[in-house]
Amino acid sequence: MAASDKLMPRRILMYSHDTFGLGHLRRCRAIAHAIVDRYKSVTVLILTGSPIIGSFSFKARVDFVRIPGVIKLHNGQYTSLSLLQDLGQTLALRESIIRHTAEIFDPDLFIVDKEPLGLKGEIEPTLSMLKQKGVPIVLGLREVLDAPHLLRMEWEEKRAIEAIESYYRSVWVYGDPSMGDPLEGVPASESVRSKMVYTGYLKRNLPETYSSQNLSHVKEPFLLVTPGGGGDGIAMVDAVLRVYEEVPDLPLNLLVVLGPFMPNEVRDAYQKRSEVLSRVEMIMFDNCMEALMQRAEAVVAMAGYNTFCEILSFDKPALLLPRKEPRQEQWLRAVKAQALGLATCIDLSEDNLDSYLRQVLPVLHTKPAPSTNMAPGFLGGLDVVCDSVAELIGLSEEDN
Repeated sequence: MAASDKLMPRRILMYSHDTFGLGHLRRCRAIAHAIVDRYKSVTVLILTGSPIIGSFSFKARVDFVRIPGVIKLHNGQYTSLSLLQDLGQTLALRESIIRHTAEIFDPDLFIVDKEPLGLKGEIEPTLSMLKQKGVPIVLGLREVLDAPHLLRMEWEEKRAIEAIESYYRSVWVYGDPSMGDPLEGVPASESVRSKMVYTGYLKRNLPETYSSQNLSHVKEPFLLVTPGGGGDGIAMVDAVLRVYEEVPDLPLNLLVVLGPFMPNEVRDAYQKRSEVLSRVEMIMFDNCMEALMQRAEAVVAMAGYNTFCEILSFDKPALLLPRKEPRQEQWLRAVKAQALGLATCIDLSEDNLDSYLRQVLPVLHTKPAPSTNMAPGFLGGLDVVCDSVAELIGLSEEDN
């Protein structure tokens, strides 16, 4: 009998609340792909509220269940994304789908992204059920969550520490201790601290079976500008575009990936501005940002977690123009990255922003690559996660 015939199927359920942007989904997808690459006996199912999950490709043995979308408004309140019903009804529907999916899928491991109790506590019934069945549950956190005083208030309101103490076996921090403590300012108990494991950042690679559909007509060499999902990257794109409008002899062509969540009227206005600039090209979305990142000479981004991982993985000189609201996560990450020599950071609210950009952009591609200042294990997150999965659900070398 072949070794693969002896493998005991294992099932991993992942949860990503996804109220806005692409970050949670892309992080879960990267982890799921690494797990199935390592272990041939494992299937991963992702629960997500992302409205564009169908635009991404998934490896064999990775699939998803789309739960009804919810979006966070500028005032901090939530509303249903597409359904003509109030938030309470949508949350009840999401909670029911999550619980029933967990019951039927019957996972050997449950991995939760960022929110210990899910959106508005929607996964607590599932956490309780799985804990009673003895299923190990893991919380995955970014290396930076928010400013300490803001995070403390948020986590107290959400009962986050209580949830970790009650339900979670481990807390994976997807980063390096040199970038700081994600729970700084939070009164975490010793039991919570003992569950925390810094994995290192989640390294990204070029997909083996597909590539960007946009590379064939991109003018090289180019500077890549990416605001992630695009919903909060308007100021960053505008600032870079102004420099290309004012300075005709910049050394690199410009490729801007506007993002699927950038408002239509803003996207249309940027497209019109770019049409008169021969060296500027704009696209809305690419499901293989890894390929664009790999070919770029340098990168301008907002310092979201996934884009930062890609900058490190493909070793690109980068300029970070982070947002400061409603979370300070990006700003804190960018400032720490600059202090470690991993990227350059400029405050978008700087009075002399245009002047700084005119100085930095022409020479950005000549700056040292991040690898010159990265410590060993800095990008080892996926290996650590896979090793931890094996320990939690009893995988062996035969499962590889």
